[in-house]
This record gives sequence, C-alpha cells and structure tokens, in this order.
Amino acid sequence: MSRSMAITEAEKLKQFAVVRRLEAAGFRAWPATQTFFDGTWAVRLTRSFPAKRLNSINPLDPSDTADIPERLRRARRTFAENGRSVIVRQSPLAPPALVEHLDGEGWSRFAESIVMTCDLGKVDLSGALERIPIRDPARYVTASLAVHQRPASMRSGLAEIMQSIRPPCGMFVRENDDCVPIAVALAIQDNDLAGLLDVAVAPDHQRQGIGRDLVSTALRYSMHKGAKSGWVQVEADNEAGLSLYERIGFREAYRYVYRAPPGEAQ
Repeated sequence: MSRSMAITEAEKLKQFAVVRRLEAAGFRAWPATQTFFDGTWAVRLTRSFPAKRLNSINPLDPSDTADIPERLRRARRTFAENGRSVIVRQSPLAPPALVEHLDGEGWSRFAESIVMTCDLGKVDLSGALERIPIRDPARYVTASLAVHQRPASMRSGLAEIMQSIRPPCGMFVRENDDCVPIAVALAIQDNDLAGLLDVAVAPDHQRQGIGRDLVSTALRYSMHKGAKSGWVQVEADNEAGLSLYERIGFREAYRYVYRAPPGEAQ
C-alpha cells in the first residue's frame, strides 16, 4: 500500500470514529421507545411520535453486509407490526453493499440532513444573554408543540421522549410580551458534547435574530457546564438554518439521507 493510500485509509477511519460518536450521542439525546439490534443495524421504533430518527433502521458498521435482503424483510414486518413504514437512515456508516442493494431495488432518497459541529472554544458567544433553562418539562412540551405547529395529539409522545432523555438537558423557551411561546431549543449535554435539538422559531418571528439568540444562549449554557464541542442536525434544504449555524461557527461533519421502498416515500 502506498503512503497516499495509507493516509486516505487513516482519514476514513478517523471520520468513521467521529460519525460513530456523534451517532451515539444523537441516539442518547433523542431516544426511541424501542431500540433493538439486527447485527449492527440499530432498529429504532417509537409508536407515539412519528419523527423519522425515532422510526428507522440505522446501519452502524460498513462491513456488516450479511443477509441484507432477509434482514430488510424482517425489519419491514417489524415496522408494519408497529404501524410504521420501514425506512433506512443511510449515514456514512451504511455498508456500500446495502446502499447498492437499496439503489438496485429502487428505494427513494429523501430528507437529506447535515450533521454540523463546532469547537465551542472558538465560537464568539460574548453577546449571548445569560438565561436559565426552564425546569418544567410539561411547559416545554406545550411550547414546542405550539412553535412547531404540531397537533395536540403528539403531546404524550413528545412528553415520553423528554422523560426518556438521560443526559442532562437544558430546556429553553422564548416568549413574547403576551407570554406566548415563539421559540424553543434543547441543549443536551453528553460529556464534552453539546447537542442542539428541537430548535425552532415560530413563523411570524423568523429572521429577527431570535434563533441565533436562543442557540447562542443554549451553547453558552452548555459551555458553562463543561461542553467543548457542539453538534446539530439540519435538513439540507433548510437554507435559513444552515446559514444560522454557519454564522455561529458550525461546519459540516457528514450527511445522512433516508431511504424508503418504491411507492412508500414519506
């Protein structure tokens, strides 16, 4: 093997290590009701909440290529039994053989997302306000549903997810003068990592600097708690969100995309 090939392989292994760590942090930050493994495929299911991350197959080892068609058939039955359509979350850890199989079977690609990271020691948060996170999960759930414009029927599912988060969680809510929620964010502290989740600003209050203010406040809080790096997942077509995080100092670490069987695009 040439020196250039060895460097390339070393860089690939380093990237896989980063991806594995961030994937594990993401699983802990937004826990599914059920997670079981078929080989190194993490199968996540949550009947009470429809989020794709909580209801997907997540391959975690590029070398795990055994019995791909049969494992997909088993997963499809399991998802159907739980009232879900099967989807695969294809990250850089997905085996190339699995990707080739999905391509050959005509599985669609949708909802491409970008995982971004930043070195909190290099981010300028000097203008961030000191806000104490709220302590009432029920209040946060109410605010999140309102800001995201989600139906009240999702309340119990979101509450269940919030109760299942094991790492320390900072819950941030921004309200207007009438005490109506206009922005929300979660800061999940996992050792030296700070994950930003559920970040949203109500449509009537976007492009006013509220999102940047809330994100900066959450990151500042996480730094005080010992976080060294921040991470966030943003859909690739969310231009406003990508611009916000890039201005703060986040950079792309890797991407993932969801795959669905022919005729079952989500």
